[in-house]
Amino acid sequence: MLIVKVANRMEERNWQLFLAPYEQAVSELKVKLRNIRTQYKENNLHTPIEFVTGRVKPKDSILTKATLRGIELDRLEEEMQDIAGLRVMCQFVEDIYEVVALLRKRTDFKIIQERDYITNKKASGYRSYHVVIEYPVQLIMGEKNIYVEIQIRTLAMNFWATIEHSLNYKYDGEFPEEINKRLELTAEAAYLLDEEMSKIRDEIQEAQHLFSYRDLEHLERYVNEKRADNDEN
Repeated sequence: MLIVKVANRMEERNWQLFLAPYEQAVSELKVKLRNIRTQYKENNLHTPIEFVTGRVKPKDSILTKATLRGIELDRLEEEMQDIAGLRVMCQFVEDIYEVVALLRKRTDFKIIQERDYITNKKASGYRSYHVVIEYPVQLIMGEKNIYVEIQIRTLAMNFWATIEHSLNYKYDGEFPEEINKRLELTAEAAYLLDEEMSKIRDEIQEAQHLFSYRDLEHLERYVNEKRADNDEN
């Protein structure tokens, strides 16, 4: 009944207008974070960012969360910190903390909260690093500060979290005991993989550097051969 009342009241809002600043923030931040990756690449350095994705929480999800958390509709902007969300993928656990350090140095937004679920994993086994920022969006009416949640995790952590999220929908958060135990075991297996990869990180990075260098050599050779062919013709 409560969610119906929430939905009915929320229908009175102009959702497109309400969500527009969040869409803008996600779009701008994706460009900025991807540019960090580009700068590392251009300087021939290992980039701590593998790739970046982003989304704005859909209306139905906002309504459901508002109902579950008892958030008043006129307090959504203040109390719901993940309407806008970005996800930064890293190769190694060490990269996560490098990304966090980079975020702390920036002056184009303000960090409001940090939650380290890597050092302090959740009971389910979930691991990730969450940073909530206050980001200024420039609108025609003036500047508007909104919350954006940035989740930073390894590819292994993301694989586990994606599966757990899917199962969460199926079981509505009430996992059977057997599934719960298996999720905990697989979470540890994913983290062990990250730990092992960290132990050979230098070897992996050197191999990736050599691979990129050889690819560049092959590209240059191909271009030169094409030029030679064109000159002959």
